Amino acid sequence: MLGIIGGTSLLFADLPPLEERGIATPYGKAVVHCGDICLVPRHQNTLPPHKINHRAHLAALKIMGVDRIVAFGSVGSLKVEYPPGTIIIPKDFISWGGIPTFHDTTITHVMPGFDQDLIVGLSTIHPDIKIGGTYIQTIGPRFETEAEVRALAKVADIVGMTVASEATLAAELGMKIAAVCTIDNFGNGIGDEAISYETIVAAAKEGGGRTSIILERIVQEFG
Repeated sequence: MLGIIGGTSLLFADLPPLEERGIATPYGKAVVHCGDICLVPRHQNTLPPHKINHRAHLAALKIMGVDRIVAFGSVGSLKVEYPPGTIIIPKDFISWGGIPTFHDTTITHVMPGFDQDLIVGLSTIHPDIKIGGTYIQTIGPRFETEAEVRALAKVADIVGMTVASEATLAAELGMKIAAVCTIDNFGNGIGDEAISYETIVAAAKEGGGRTSIILERIVQEFG
């Protein structure tokens, strides 16, 4: 079964008809919209990035029988060649923040990473999608400083606050995952526009129609 995880980038997208359910997990309750696919609203309506219960979300998807996940993420660009409005499917990720794990009581080493076959499959969903680059995760809810953006740009192309945690937990549960990242702003100090949550929401609204098309095609192709 296909699982979708989405946050700000799906605020204005048309979602498939699904039934909202509360799924109990050993890590807490998660709201999941269920039907032919399962969709987890990342922020559960109000949670900021650093308060998201990623373990409950991924455990709930596993309980519902999900074996492959597409995570939609709103990200900032670290490179001028990736301007706002770009949609990118990263091939790898870095995390400089804390990463959750299911293995708190046993020594278990898991090889994380995006599923390359899933990435190839997603590459033909929409002509605007670009494949490649590296996602780096920082700890929200604050944006990165200009100095941090310059440092991050040496090792990555886009920056977000959630997808690396989701990808790592998916690997621990044996679920394939890839990310569709909508670039909604330049990183701090790269562009001229001041960054705020309001500007990110405005960018998501502007791209809502295209995101709806991409989501619909993903559900048709992989659901």
